[in-house]
Amino acid sequence: MGKLSTHVLDIAHGRPGAGVKVALFSVAPEGKVLLKMDVTNMDGRCSTPLLEGDSMKAGQYELVFNAGDYFAGQGVQLPSPRFIDLVTLAFGIAHTDENYHVPLVVSPWSYSTYRGS
Repeated sequence: MGKLSTHVLDIAHGRPGAGVKVALFSVAPEGKVLLKMDVTNMDGRCSTPLLEGDSMKAGQYELVFNAGDYFAGQGVQLPSPRFIDLVTLAFGIAHTDENYHVPLVVSPWSYSTYRGS
């Protein structure tokens, strides 16, 4: 059985993004549904998979990371409004028997992601 996991890498400081609020939504034509909220641990990871077992279903999802509040909490001087604030990663899960690792590599000025395993 597959699982969905994530982590945050703070490339402005060269360390894991600890304490970042993360929300997972399922996305369907009728709207979004909040499935889980979590906060990254000292390693920048959620301590448990976001989806696994029977909750791992094929479909469209969004991960929303509260990067702006994280960087403000690190003492970074941010403009108002923030250039990077809520980072939304939209992705699909096609194969529920595979692992989907969707990390966020972020600074106050840019972000990227990739599919890991």
